[in-house]
Amino acid sequence: MAVSRVRFVEKKFREAVNGLTASFRRVRRSADEPVFPGCEMTQSEAVYLLESQITSRLIDYVARELKQDGKSFYTIGSAGHEGNAMVGLLTRHTDPAFLHYRSGGFYMARARKVPNETPVFDTCLSLVASSEDPISGGRHKVWGSKTLNVPPQTSTIASHLPKAMGMAFFMDRRKIMEVGSDLPKDSLVVCSFGDASVNHASAVSAINSTAWCSFQHLPIPLLYVCEDNGIGISVRTPAEWIESNYANRAGITYFRADGLDISKGYSVVREAIHYCRTRRRPVFLHLKTIRLLGHAGSDVEMTYRKKEEIEAIEARDPILKTAQLLINAGVLSPPEVLTLYDDIGEQVRAAGREAVTRPRHSKPETIMAPIFPDFSAHLPAADLADVDLRREFWNGQPPEEQKPRHMGQLINWGLHDLCLAQKDVVIFGEDIAKKGGVYRISAQLYEKFGVGRIFNTVLDETSILGLAIGAGHSKLLPIPEIQYLAYLHNAIDQLRGEASSLQYFSNGQFSNPMVVRIAGFAYQRGFGGHFHNDNSFAALRDIPGLIMVTASNGSDMVRLMRTAVDMARAHGSVVVVIEPIALYMTKDLVDKGDWLCDYPAPGERMAIGEVAHHGPEDADTLVISYANGYYLSRQACHDLEKEGVATRILELRFLLPLNRSAIIEAAKGKKRVIIVDECRQTASLSEEIITILVEAYQDQIPRIHRVTGHDTFIPLGDAWECVLPSRQSIYDTIKEAIHG
Repeated sequence: MAVSRVRFVEKKFREAVNGLTASFRRVRRSADEPVFPGCEMTQSEAVYLLESQITSRLIDYVARELKQDGKSFYTIGSAGHEGNAMVGLLTRHTDPAFLHYRSGGFYMARARKVPNETPVFDTCLSLVASSEDPISGGRHKVWGSKTLNVPPQTSTIASHLPKAMGMAFFMDRRKIMEVGSDLPKDSLVVCSFGDASVNHASAVSAINSTAWCSFQHLPIPLLYVCEDNGIGISVRTPAEWIESNYANRAGITYFRADGLDISKGYSVVREAIHYCRTRRRPVFLHLKTIRLLGHAGSDVEMTYRKKEEIEAIEARDPILKTAQLLINAGVLSPPEVLTLYDDIGEQVRAAGREAVTRPRHSKPETIMAPIFPDFSAHLPAADLADVDLRREFWNGQPPEEQKPRHMGQLINWGLHDLCLAQKDVVIFGEDIAKKGGVYRISAQLYEKFGVGRIFNTVLDETSILGLAIGAGHSKLLPIPEIQYLAYLHNAIDQLRGEASSLQYFSNGQFSNPMVVRIAGFAYQRGFGGHFHNDNSFAALRDIPGLIMVTASNGSDMVRLMRTAVDMARAHGSVVVVIEPIALYMTKDLVDKGDWLCDYPAPGERMAIGEVAHHGPEDADTLVISYANGYYLSRQACHDLEKEGVATRILELRFLLPLNRSAIIEAAKGKKRVIIVDECRQTASLSEEIITILVEAYQDQIPRIHRVTGHDTFIPLGDAWECVLPSRQSIYDTIKEAIHG
């Protein structure tokens, strides 16, 4: 059990403040008169900062007291970082803020600027995981408020930096598009994090992309606040590491501020914020802090720090320094400081006592509610383009009046229609602008809709998804492209830990809608090896709240894309659309041109959960598949049909969540079910489908067979044929199942 240093820190605070009693001299000033020489801080601001810092500190203490009594679940505090209250004071509550978990001073300072906010009680509710917690509904201890424009962050590894970069990127782009959030036009984005976090890949990615944009003179009003306490849990940050890396970083302006002394730090913080807001350029504000009380309540700090070092750090306590400054300036007397301290302490403890009486979650349904909205309700379709405008756009011949085309062309037309009808749609990714993407799926979009809406990004999937999350926060509808499914794994935490978790941790108050297009699956004959032929989406299926869809032909893909956009818009959903690369240009199934499709009329959409059936309903053999597997199953079943063998095929489009009832209904009365799944045998959709059937039919389970990919990466050259389902292997499996 860790030895608490709270009583030592508090004892030093009281003794030091009392020790100034004899020397105190009151100085009469107006509230808006500066307090310290060479500093613009007014007397009212100085008192405001002290109150905010003390409040943050007392919350840390009460969290530990409640934890000791078994009533609280979170003890990572802000002690030593209270200087970030200067940033909270000097930014506006309309400046979106993505906060470090030690930014309690910032949060208290910001919350006190807005009437009717109750940050102390709200935080206590969060500490005890009460379902009445107004931001997360008791799902996690987070800083967050819709009113204060603070989306909740749970990250300890700076994975919130990419989306802060993304929101800042779109902040001024809203003007060009004349859509998006209604935040003031000169708003900036605040993003705080620790010194250890800058070493994480997500932070490196975000800061690099920020600099890359700024270097090209793109406006990106982002205030990075590095709260540098010199240590990450127990690992020390090398002296001057942060300054050496960021003081001269191209594209980013560096400011270093003292976070322990408000009389020295205030002016620098004020200048950094003003520079960021007026110049629309990113700023790296290096705020020097300390860490008091260890990493958390369970951290035994003496296992890696000597007692003398701990005591020396405690002697630099920032709230003690602020109190001393105000006493020496004649603003507050020592008794007034201690009375203020005790009054705030009682308020926080009273809030804690009340919070523990409030209800907590006791049912899975209430916990899961924010990530599983009611999709059964009518899904409102987004507005369509004016008929005359659309006909003019298509030069008098809209796509539905043209001859059937392959999937790649239909998706391209579908993206054009979406951009034309919905002004808030933005499309971006690697090579998608002038080149039109690797497979030309986004061809001509850049020329038709301009660089404000269609643009290339850095070669970094973390940044692409960070941009998408930021766009969603900006009230835009992003459609980012990931070039290949395998590339997603470099950045999947942006979907798992950030995008898909936002509604969960904000109780549905915040959302970052998006439709992620990914060129995926295998069967690219001999091309590219495993990075360009990735047949596994198991990591995506593990993300709560994420929706994953696919289709095997162009018409269905366009209808599905429209539905995905509607879901994102109506429910704030994060939708991943996997487009089977091998079917992009496919024209033939069994006869010439029989896989080409007509373009669906603008109003046609795919119903949520919709499946397709092929073959006679009374066939006693059911084949279940999707995408490439469905295409190959159609071929195999065609071959069997010529031999007099009838099969029924069920095509799945919604892969997450699966339409369980459709699968159960399709298998009713069947003697055998063959699941064709190109993903790997031990991490495929087939496992869930089998479970659904077993649970549904118990003792009357049809015989089940699988045709899956092997547990391997996809090799280069013709060897891919050995490890994936094929027309022949599907044919053989069905034949054996019938006659075996």
